[in-house]
Amino acid sequence: MDSPVPPRAAAPGPRRRDRHGRGMRGPIAPPQVPLAASRAEVFADLVQDSVDRLERRWPQLADMDFLVLEVPRLGGAGEPWNDEAVPLGGTMAARDGHRARVIVYRRPVEIRTKGRDERAALVHEIVVEQVAELLGLTPETVDPRYGED
Repeated sequence: MDSPVPPRAAAPGPRRRDRHGRGMRGPIAPPQVPLAASRAEVFADLVQDSVDRLERRWPQLADMDFLVLEVPRLGGAGEPWNDEAVPLGGTMAARDGHRARVIVYRRPVEIRTKGRDERAALVHEIVVEQVAELLGLTPETVDPRYGED
C-alpha cells in the first residue's frame, strides 16, 4: 500500500530544540561568576597573583615567563626512573634568545593542598623559591614574608 504523504526531508542544520520542546540547555553559571572558571584557570590566576605581588618589588620579573603545566615531564626513554619526590616547580635559565622561565606544576600542588587559601600559600612559596633560584638570591630576600605561616 502506497502512502500519499511523502517522507519528511532531514533538517539541513542542527536541531534547535530537543524532542520535548524545552530547548537546548545553557551553561550552569554565567561566565562572570567564579563557578564558571575551570580549576586550571583558577590555578593560573593564583600564580599570576603571586607574580603580581613580587613584581612590585622586583621589576626584572617582567623579563621572565611564568608557566603552569599539569605535571612534570618524565625523563627521556634512556634515563633511569627517579625515586625522588615529585617536583612542585622548576626553572629554565634564559638562553638562545629565550626568556627565563618559572614553571609551576598544577596537579602535584593540588594534591598536596586542601583548600584555596592553602593552595595560594603553597603556590606563592613555589614561585618565590623558583624566582630566588633564577636570581641567585635566598627566598627570604625575594619575599621577606617567606616561610611565615
